[in-house]
Parts: sequence; C-alpha cells; structure tokens
Amino acid sequence: MKMMRLLTGIVALGSAVLHAGDRPNVLIIVADDLGYADVGFQGCKDIPTPHLDKLATQSVRCTNGYVSHPFCSPTRAGILTGRYQQRFGHENNPAWLPESTVAGLPVDQVTMPDLMKQAGYATGAVGKWHLGAHPQFHPNRRGFDYYFGMLGGGHMYFPQVKGGAEYTIPLNRNGQDIPHTKYLTDEIGDDAASFISREAGKSWMLYVAFNAPHTPLQGPQEWIDKLSSIPNEQRRIYASMVASMDAAVGRILAELDASQQAENTLVFFVSDNGGPNLAAKSGTCFTDNSPLRGYKGDVYEGGMRVPFLVRWPAVLKPAVYENPVIALDFLPTAVAVAGGQLPADRTIDGVNLIPFFTGEKSGAPHEQLFWRSGGSKGNHAVREGDWKLVRLGAQAPQLYNLASDIGEAHDLAAENPDKVSALTAAISEWEKGTIEPIFQSPKAGKPKAKAKAKP
Repeated sequence: MKMMRLLTGIVALGSAVLHAGDRPNVLIIVADDLGYADVGFQGCKDIPTPHLDKLATQSVRCTNGYVSHPFCSPTRAGILTGRYQQRFGHENNPAWLPESTVAGLPVDQVTMPDLMKQAGYATGAVGKWHLGAHPQFHPNRRGFDYYFGMLGGGHMYFPQVKGGAEYTIPLNRNGQDIPHTKYLTDEIGDDAASFISREAGKSWMLYVAFNAPHTPLQGPQEWIDKLSSIPNEQRRIYASMVASMDAAVGRILAELDASQQAENTLVFFVSDNGGPNLAAKSGTCFTDNSPLRGYKGDVYEGGMRVPFLVRWPAVLKPAVYENPVIALDFLPTAVAVAGGQLPADRTIDGVNLIPFFTGEKSGAPHEQLFWRSGGSKGNHAVREGDWKLVRLGAQAPQLYNLASDIGEAHDLAAENPDKVSALTAAISEWEKGTIEPIFQSPKAGKPKAKAKAKP
C-alpha cells in the first residue's frame, strides 16, 4: 500500500502533497573533479572506494549519465535550478567578488530548495557553494534552511595552510564565520551526517558538495601511507583524497542506516565534471577519464560524462540504465517525489526520472542533450541517441557514434552530412533560448553587465 502511494505521488507531479511519512528524503552528493574511471564501480583498480562501490550495487547506475557543463559552477547552477544554465547566463565560474551582485546564481532563478521548502521539506546544504560571494547569493537566501561549508570555489583542506584569499576564508555556518578545525573532507562528511541525524522524522533534502578531489593536492597522511603502492606522487595524493571522500560518503550513508532512513531516501551521486588534465602544472595527468576522450573543460565526453548513481530502495531496484540522463533531472525528480510543483513561468529542462527507471514510461528521458562553453562563439555539443556532434568554436563540426566509439576517435561527419546538418540546426534552435554569459571566469576578467535571462 505504501509503495502504491509513493508511485502515485511520483507520477502525478501536480497531485496533492503526500503525507510526510510517505515522501522520501532527498540526498544529493556531488564530488568535485572526480575522474570518470577513478572509482571502483567504474573500473578503478588502484583507489579503494568501497562505500561508493556498495552504493552502486544498490542503485540504478546510469552508464550514460551527464552533468550540464564541463566545469564547476555552471554545473552546480544547473543542478539547483533544473535548467540549462545558459538560459540565465551562468556559463562561467564566478570570481571571488563579495561586492558583486552579478557574479553568482541570479536571484531571479527558482532553486530546488525553494521548491522543496514549498512542499514542506527541511532543506540543508553542506560543502562547496561556488555560486556567488555577495550576501544575496548566500545559501540561506537561496532556499536552504541550513548551510555549513566554504562559500568560494575551493578551500585548503588542512587548517592553517597558507593560500589565496578564496581558499583560506573561514568556513561558514548559516552566515557566521566558523573556524576550520580538521581535514575538510572529514568536516563535510561529519556535518552532513549530523544533519541527517538531526532531521530524522521530518521530510528533508540535503545537498552535499565535496570539494574533493579538486586541487590543491592535499591528502591525509594516513591514506597516503596506505596507498604507497601507487608510484606517482600526484596520483597517490589524489587517490588519498578520493579514498577520504569515499570514507566520508560512507559515514553519511551509515547515518541513514543507523537512523532507519535509508529505505525511503532518494540518493543521487555525481561528479560536477570530468577529471582535469593538470599535466602542464604537475608533470603528469593524475586523473583517469578512460575510456573517454578529453578532460574537465572539454565538450568531449571526458568533460561532462560522469559516474551517476540513483538509489531509492523503497521504489527502485538496482539496475544498469543506458539511456542518456543529466543532472538537470535531479530537481524535477526530487520535486515530483515530494509531491511539489514546478514553476510554470519558466522552462525546466530536466525530467522526472523515476517513471523511466520503474518502467512506467518507455523510451529515453531526453530526445537531445546540449552543452555549451564560452558563449555562442565557444564550444558546443549535442547528443541525440547514439550520435554526438561536437563543434569547437568556428571549426568544422565533428560527428561521433558513441555506441561504437565511446572514445570519440572516429569523426564520421564526412560520411553523414545530413546528420551533421540536423544536429547543427538543433544547436541553433536550442541556442535561441539562451543568453550570453553575464560574468566571466576569474582569469577572463571582471564580471560584465547583466543580460536578461530567457524564460
């Protein structure tokens, strides 16, 4: 009977709000710059990730899972709005500018916690924010009842370690500065587990955004010692950071078990983008995106195809799901299971995934998926079924069939001019609903004047 009530609430998005005891909690876990093949369930052999591997065995594992951008902040803006971030100009990383009311997630955008609060949920965020430094962008003003973490794009992992201003600012809890007291990944995991324990008995949504394993390369010595068999020093430190994050995820999931909330908690896990290639700085590429082509920042698969897990034991059986999905789907899925309502005054690009996972809906959740980096004159990609078109600036389009060529090694554009033409036209049509970036990434200069977002 409970299962039927849950499924009714899932399918009928506009239905009445479900009873609190029936509605699942929602937990979103985001890794930062995690390599596609750097967890065990993706084939990694040298980094131990037992907790994520166990989660994968209990989840719908989406083998064609994507985020909506190949680097940090835009992906987060997409997750929290359910919209392609190009619709409202959030296409770059905001500089650390506490005085700027432009460099951040625009305040006219409705967020997932806004909608979950309307559905009667307690909302929390722990970890990396990176969606604006001005007070108007603070998580507590964007729908989160509770926040603990670092407001910038990253942070030193150990207390008292020197670094730039953005990476050494105090941690923040609900608008108050909080001293940094221990290894940051542990601090994030512990605080997230505390939220889960504290909110037991309520309907809650928690967004946990690790900054691991993003640089700087700073791993716990205990893990570095355990991983001494990894010969490359950068890879060994990076591995220690991944292993530490996995252990923190384990503590979060263990709290769900201990508080008897695991069965009815919808859990999502992704990385915000693919692993970076920092060989120019470190002398080696210490992340592994194989078998994909490219890295963080690229519109090849290595930039935005990521480990992608969805677990909800009360409703979903463990499975492998092969149709393309995207992290934009988190918002409409969460709002649907909460019995909430999506805003009617704007385009929501994500879809509710649960009916596709349960088999109630057939076919693919998305006919096409789009990516753009660098504005209308930058790099583009579109996926339609197994076909993917890549256009780098003004260069000739490239065409790949991902079913037979996941590594995008064989350009089929010359043999398929009609497909190239159709997908190029699809990008042009999609782009009519976007605007140019409203601010530039830090290295590109200061934010520009704000443009009007597309509904």
